[in-house]
Amino acid sequence: MSVNSQVSQQGDAISVRIAETEDELRAAQALRYDVFVRELGGGGEMIDHTAGLERDRCDPYFDHLIATDTDTGAVVGVYRVLPPERAAAMGGYYSEDEYDLSVLTGSGRRLLELGRSCLHRDYRGGAVMYHLWAALADYVADHDIDILFGVASFHGTDVEALAQPLSMLHRNHLAPPDLRPRVVADHYQRMDLVPDGQLDRKAAMREIPALIKAYLRLGGFVGDGAFIDRDFNTTDICLVLDTAKLNEKQSRIYTGPRRT
Repeated sequence: MSVNSQVSQQGDAISVRIAETEDELRAAQALRYDVFVRELGGGGEMIDHTAGLERDRCDPYFDHLIATDTDTGAVVGVYRVLPPERAAAMGGYYSEDEYDLSVLTGSGRRLLELGRSCLHRDYRGGAVMYHLWAALADYVADHDIDILFGVASFHGTDVEALAQPLSMLHRNHLAPPDLRPRVVADHYQRMDLVPDGQLDRKAAMREIPALIKAYLRLGGFVGDGAFIDRDFNTTDICLVLDTAKLNEKQSRIYTGPRRT
């Protein structure tokens, strides 16, 4: 696999690789706990509050990309990814708990599910996320992936407070029908909540998390409907990115120079 890299982040050496040991996986889960549980108030039945680990039943099936500050040895960024062969072994995709993915799984195209992306608070706004995406690009190439998808989250479960960004995403970035997952029927939350004349696009964009904006810049779409995840204290949307539809400029941003 050619996802290993070393880059400079504000004077620190950052290494990006796939977690290979139990200690590396626990370090990723510890960062997830710090962000998703301590910082954002999330929960879940397999979370280990004593050890400070955010984990779930899917972790053994995913590959976990970890960004490490080699000066300190600390894991400062994580991203977990699930190729189709691992999904088959797991019996499906993580996102299927929230979304009907049949338009994707029935497409005959190779899928890669993304999730649990987070950065240590001291490394946000810098280059670490870019380099995680660069490593992800190598992973995509190595596995001949056609479609990237995954659940991304807004903090909180107050839909009215999120009406502007949800409406903007539905109106301007809704996936075409052949790439449009839909929230499972019993949990469907409509996203088009603001009338046309009351939508403030600039204000809405300010409220959209950086990860979702990154997908949009690369030509990504959103699925139909939001999912209210009360365990994790989030409002989730499904993001979809067709790698074949990236334009030339976006493709350069996404892949960067190919590493060997």
